[in-house]
Amino acid sequence: MLAKQASQAVVRRGSAGCRAVRVRCSAARPADAARATRRATLHQGALLAASLAAWPASAAGLPQQEQKQLCDAACVSDLESKELVTTASGLQYRDAIVGTGPQAQVGYQVVVHYVASLPNGRIFENSLERGQPFDVRVGTGQVVAGLDEALTTMRVGGLRRVYVPGPLSFPKPLKAAAGRPSVPANSAVVFDVKLLYIPGLDADDE
Repeated sequence: MLAKQASQAVVRRGSAGCRAVRVRCSAARPADAARATRRATLHQGALLAASLAAWPASAAGLPQQEQKQLCDAACVSDLESKELVTTASGLQYRDAIVGTGPQAQVGYQVVVHYVASLPNGRIFENSLERGQPFDVRVGTGQVVAGLDEALTTMRVGGLRRVYVPGPLSFPKPLKAAAGRPSVPANSAVVFDVKLLYIPGLDADDE
């Protein structure tokens, strides 16, 4: 009886079209869910994009060879011998260093250094040059989907090169700044990321 009354109340609150053709109203719900998903995807990219835009562009304006790197020439050469992992989402990564500390898990606040570049190697953001690491809550959409996914399988002390495909990258373009290239929407990007520590967790904690 209660379910029937609730159903009638929903119909009364709907439009005339809903009262006349109740099935069509229900059919519209998947479209609403799809729009909500798109909004969430745009939001997660916008959060990191806003953070990048707020950082000074002076470091990115340095010549490429003068910028600090997480993975130097020797590291890059060594990466070729490391296993290339491909996940179900299309994300790929290679571990330059496999961490031995606590593992990042969804919901954990973690602190990382990262260098973000285009596939051609042009850097568009570098936390090392900023002199301040980046903290992020894992798996909550605070960074682009590809980086978020990569963090969930890292351990403290790890250094990973993450190859983010377009669908898991920035849903909106990042504008160019002085010495910093633009990043087209849904374009592949590369992150070198080092997981420094997880606040509140000691090395022996799991």
